[in-house]
Amino acid sequence: MKHRVLFLCIGNSCRSQLAEAIVNARLGEEWHAYSAGTKTAGHVHRNALRVLAEIGIEHPGRSKSVQEYRGQPFDLVVTVCDAAAEDCPLWLGQGQRVHLGFPDPAKATGTEAEILTAFRRVRDDIGEQIPGLLRRWQATNP
Repeated sequence: MKHRVLFLCIGNSCRSQLAEAIVNARLGEEWHAYSAGTKTAGHVHRNALRVLAEIGIEHPGRSKSVQEYRGQPFDLVVTVCDAAAEDCPLWLGQGQRVHLGFPDPAKATGTEAEILTAFRRVRDDIGEQIPGLLRRWQATNP
C-alpha cells in the first residue's frame, strides 16, 4: 500500500506543485503525493511547469484548496513555505506534520533567465530534500 503525503503552501502554484510532481514521478511506487494551498492562486505557475518539463516531468497540475482534502487521511503532511517570510498553513487533519521550507520562486525578480534560475534552484532543492525526508520517515514508520 502506498503512503500518502500532502504538500501544503499558501498559493499551491509553485513549491507544493513541484513537490507533488517530483514525488509522483520519482517515488510513485511507494508514495502518492498531493498538494494544496490555503489561499490558492487558481493556477499552476507556468515557470513551475516549465522547469519540471526540463527534467522530464509532465505535470497536469491544478491549484487546489486545502479544503479539498479535509477529512482525508495522510501519513505525512509537509509545509513547504518559507517560514521566515510567510505564514505557513496549519493542518488540523490526520497525518504527521513536518516543515521543510523553500523560498517562493514566484516572488523572484530580474530578467527571465534570473527568474528561471530561481525556479530551477527551488526545483532542485525540493528534488534533493523531499525524497530524503520521505525515506527517513519510512525508515521510522514502516
